[in-house]
Amino acid sequence: MDIKTLTLQQARNDLDAKKYSAGELADACLSVADTKKSLNIYLEVFGDVKEQALRADKAIAQGKRAPLLGIPLAIKDNILIDGRHASAASRMLEHYKAPYDATVISKLKNAGAVFLGRTNMDEFAMGSSTENSAYGPTLNPHDPSRVPGGTSGGSAAAVAAGTVIAALGSDTGGSVRQPASFCGVVGLKPTYGAVSRYGLMAMGSSLDQIGPLGKTVADTELLFSVIAGHDKKDSTTLPEDMRAKKVTPPRRIGVPRDLLLGHMDEDVRENFENNLEMLKSKGYEIVDIALPHASYALAAYYIVMPAEVSTNMARYDGVRFGLHVQGASLADDYGKSRGAGFGPEVRRRILLGTYVLSSGYYDAYYYRAQVARECIAQDYIEAFKKVDLIATPTSSTPAFAIGEKEDPLSMYLADIFTVTANLTGMPAISVPCGVVTRNGASLPLGLQLTAPYLCESRLFHAGKDIESSV
Repeated sequence: MDIKTLTLQQARNDLDAKKYSAGELADACLSVADTKKSLNIYLEVFGDVKEQALRADKAIAQGKRAPLLGIPLAIKDNILIDGRHASAASRMLEHYKAPYDATVISKLKNAGAVFLGRTNMDEFAMGSSTENSAYGPTLNPHDPSRVPGGTSGGSAAAVAAGTVIAALGSDTGGSVRQPASFCGVVGLKPTYGAVSRYGLMAMGSSLDQIGPLGKTVADTELLFSVIAGHDKKDSTTLPEDMRAKKVTPPRRIGVPRDLLLGHMDEDVRENFENNLEMLKSKGYEIVDIALPHASYALAAYYIVMPAEVSTNMARYDGVRFGLHVQGASLADDYGKSRGAGFGPEVRRRILLGTYVLSSGYYDAYYYRAQVARECIAQDYIEAFKKVDLIATPTSSTPAFAIGEKEDPLSMYLADIFTVTANLTGMPAISVPCGVVTRNGASLPLGLQLTAPYLCESRLFHAGKDIESSV
């Protein structure tokens, strides 16, 4: 079997037909993961992978059927698996073990999945490159001198390198879609509330969403169908009757030309225009649209997100759990523990968030950012009265070199096309749409499609059309 090209659906068919066993599939994935150690994809490869696969083989032999039975998956290190380490790639939680399963993990277990390991990420999901991990950066499988994107770079690289069939990541401002683009895989950010966040370490609570990464749109669709649904443990999940509505296939795709001006490498722009022409040839109508407030999205995001970060990070005080450094007083304990446990980017965002929420600055920054957020959402709602989907590049550039974006502001600009889906709560997908060449290396590009609330099926429909033409 060729693990690098093996899709979830094909693996499912092969296992059911007994072309090979779950144990043999797990061995193949472990072998590839071992040869790819230099990419620093995994913070831990679980020691019981073969035992998990053996249980799956016994279930298959007994005639049991489940969507993911015997399928090896990788899980981002901020999603809790009962009894296993979960560090969010931070020294703060280096020895922390999860006391329960995240809801998505419970659903994957019920579907028979085999968990290969926990993947590297930007510390506490803060970054755009997976360079901010306390355990070193993950390298891009297509060019190890470049980043895989962030913050789910480990999960995207795990799929792209062929170490697993599919993976889970989390997306706060593009953290599933941008690494999917950089690594040449498919990444979905679902509608906010479509997938439970129970058991996901919170970074930006109104922005975070768990999402699947796969080699094909169909694989991502299948994984999404397993993890989606209402959860009584997460009050932000949407009722099942909202998900049941039928959605017509998309035919009109909007392009926000004003948003694209000046933000892209020229070969990325050329690739994007070529893909629009391809969609035309498949019967889609391409319509220029206006999103008047979208230019404020990045600024609004980098106010709202740090504000929520500063609140969520307050729980890591060195007392209740996590790293503890003894100080001369309780306040000194807090300061020393957080100073030793958090990396530079986490500390930077805590400071920014505390500032924008402080007395005298709340109205000037946080309140205005929330007003801008609502205006952006209304822009999208109005646009979707005229079109079925909105298309942009996933990223304005291909994967950049490790260490290239030392200035935090230049790093933040990498999220220019992705943050709107998190601010509005709408679903978006990144689908591989071609390659460009940098220094002799072929680097993948992604095309991003955004849909109205709970219209993931439109994304899958159009995504398959893009996929079939690349």
